[in-house]
Amino acid sequence: MTDAATSLTSMEFHPQPKAGTARPWAFPAPERGALDNGLTVLRCHRPGQQVVAVEIFLDAPLDAEPEGLDGVATIMARALSEGTTERGAEEFAAELERCGATLDAHADHPGVRVSLEVPVSRLTKALGLVAEALISPAFDPDEVKRLVDNRLDEIPHEAANPSRRAAKQLYKELFPATTRMSRPRQGTEETVKAIDAAAVRAFYDAHLRPAAATAVVVGDLTGVDLDKVLAETLGGWTGKPAAPRPMAPITADDTGRVVIVDRPGAVQTQLLIGRIGPDRHDSVWAAQVLGVYCLGGTLTSRLDAVLREEKGYTYGVRAFGQVLRSDGEGHGASMLAISGSVDTPNTGPALGDLWQVLRTLAEGGLTDAERDVAVQNLVGVAPLKYETAASVAATLSDQVEQHLPDDYQARLYARLAETGTVEATAAVVSAFPVDRLVTVLVGDASQIEEPVRALGIGDVTVVS
Repeated sequence: MTDAATSLTSMEFHPQPKAGTARPWAFPAPERGALDNGLTVLRCHRPGQQVVAVEIFLDAPLDAEPEGLDGVATIMARALSEGTTERGAEEFAAELERCGATLDAHADHPGVRVSLEVPVSRLTKALGLVAEALISPAFDPDEVKRLVDNRLDEIPHEAANPSRRAAKQLYKELFPATTRMSRPRQGTEETVKAIDAAAVRAFYDAHLRPAAATAVVVGDLTGVDLDKVLAETLGGWTGKPAAPRPMAPITADDTGRVVIVDRPGAVQTQLLIGRIGPDRHDSVWAAQVLGVYCLGGTLTSRLDAVLREEKGYTYGVRAFGQVLRSDGEGHGASMLAISGSVDTPNTGPALGDLWQVLRTLAEGGLTDAERDVAVQNLVGVAPLKYETAASVAATLSDQVEQHLPDDYQARLYARLAETGTVEATAAVVSAFPVDRLVTVLVGDASQIEEPVRALGIGDVTVVS
């Protein structure tokens, strides 16, 4: 026997480790309160999270923008970090940097979100800067003009991006032309050109006030007197009480049809297929999330199994549901969509196979194995998904803007785990009925129009 063999036979092997019992996990529950000025506060203590995340939701929806000034909410949001009456833009940015903080703001259909991340040791200073931006923004005419010019520079790039161009066309197709939802979130070239400092100031004065805002604070708050910190910073923000802002019901035309956005010479076709569906207040939401994930939420989904693995048409096709806006009164809606890209010659065959996947799903349903994998992927990874304070704060802020209860996310995971295969199948089939889908294709119309017409999935229109 060799020395090596002797060594192996004399080695003492330790028992193989065994997996322990999974510990129960629930989405963090926030503590709710309010400041004297009417600002709602949600706080969530997360031990070990030394970088604190703050999300401030401001009730300034896009449909509140004045006629002809689409994009003014976006310019206002960007201008909040471009100087105050106390500090110019460069000094304000330098003070944020000294705190080790990042500050961002953006506008969407429900309202404006201001996001801050900062080490807990510098939370007071950073929140003071955020409060300064909300209380006394400069809206310097030169800075506003620069932001307007930057936005105008972005628009041609967005038009050249096939996925952005497809989204713009889908919203235009689905929603009535008179509604804000039908137009680009950040405005068009014509409307953005009309924005100046006075328009930004007027929008700020009309819509930003503490009584119509909610601050979400998440992180390790050990030793932090958060009440004192908030009182000394955001507590100094004043404003008139907020009047209730009713939201009009969201309507859409999902008559089955195809719109081709012509891109002569394009070697690929961008696909975006969509319609609107229920929001998170609807009892079908959990089953819909599960079913849509089985259809196109991962590389092992039905769509990828056929279009990517079997046929090789694409690098990937995804199905998803995204809430557009919600008021908790039954007026909300989500966008249900399938997106991806295929090479130009295979546009017709790929669409034909995609429709066949949907028909097969309606006829035969999902399998228990598909359902089990989806539950594991959606529920099992939740503790990893919410490892950071920022991810928890963003989800809590989503719940605020969609008028959901504070324990919604925790209950959603429980509901997903309980949802059966039959229920998930019914929800996804209802989400994507083959005769009620609006299909937008960005590609070479001369190559794809006739093959798409031959599919018979709806009237075909070509636009530039």
